[in-house]
Amino acid sequence: MASPDLLFPLFGAIAVSALIFTLIYPIFGADKSAEKRMASVTENRQVKVASRSAADNAANRRKQVSDKLKELEDRQKQKEKINLRLRLQRAGLKMTPQAFWITSAVFGAVCVVTVVLSLESSLLTHVAAMVSGFVGMFGVPRWMLGKLTKKRQQKFLAEMANSLDVVVRGVKSGLPLNECLQIVARESPEPIASEFREVVEQQRVGIPLGEALERLADRMPLPEVRFLTIVIGIQAQAGGNLSEALGNLSEVLRSRIRMAMKVKALSAEATASAAVLASLPPGVMIMVYLSSPDYIMPLLTTKMGHFMIGVGLFWMGCGVLVMQKMINFKY
Repeated sequence: MASPDLLFPLFGAIAVSALIFTLIYPIFGADKSAEKRMASVTENRQVKVASRSAADNAANRRKQVSDKLKELEDRQKQKEKINLRLRLQRAGLKMTPQAFWITSAVFGAVCVVTVVLSLESSLLTHVAAMVSGFVGMFGVPRWMLGKLTKKRQQKFLAEMANSLDVVVRGVKSGLPLNECLQIVARESPEPIASEFREVVEQQRVGIPLGEALERLADRMPLPEVRFLTIVIGIQAQAGGNLSEALGNLSEVLRSRIRMAMKVKALSAEATASAAVLASLPPGVMIMVYLSSPDYIMPLLTTKMGHFMIGVGLFWMGCGVLVMQKMINFKY
């Protein structure tokens, strides 16, 4: 057991050490803790500033895109009345409006002559000739023009992703955007080549690239083309990674094409059912006429038969429209 002479000095040394530690620790330890707290606060502030700046940049980009979209929509509303020349350009036809109207008038006259020569002369024949002439002059040419325009737009979309990939690779390799567009105009299939060739020719005569692309969007009124116009316009004004934006657009186009093919495959059964149901009544009518014409002749010769045919055609048209609406998926 320790003697009292040794315990008092030991307790005194411990007390002095505790006092010294109590006096010195706040000087050094507190500074280190304060430095750690300041470093953590500064780091958090830097992270917040960086995230805030990134969010602000993204918000600015979204605002620029929305403003550009609104500007394009306003311009489109101002150009709501599409003239015939623009319709012909969208269809890819190299003819003037005068030639189109002459061709339509000739086709309408052929329809009138065909109806007059195939039916006996009567009031119904004259009415049918007038209706066929009107449809042949104004209906069928416009319908054909719309079909050609839709087919050309589908071809454009099918090759647009590959053309954007050419532009992306060219930009990444250091080529200017104008040179990339010239490569697309030279090496891409139709109608990509002709449309971008028009853009390149307009640039050569002094038209800015943004305006040339807006004219391309007028000739090809597709959302993908308008987005391409917006991306290049914003990149020209505010800068940014053009190759990344165009690469994302190319991937979106390919995703839409895959979705369209999947929708077409899933709706194939409904399309076949609609075709069978639409062709069944006229097919049965033709078979009955070939097998026993006397049985069905009252339907073709009497007024009540004509009325029933008209009602049947009306309801068949309604059914075809409903079935077309059911198989026309939006994606």
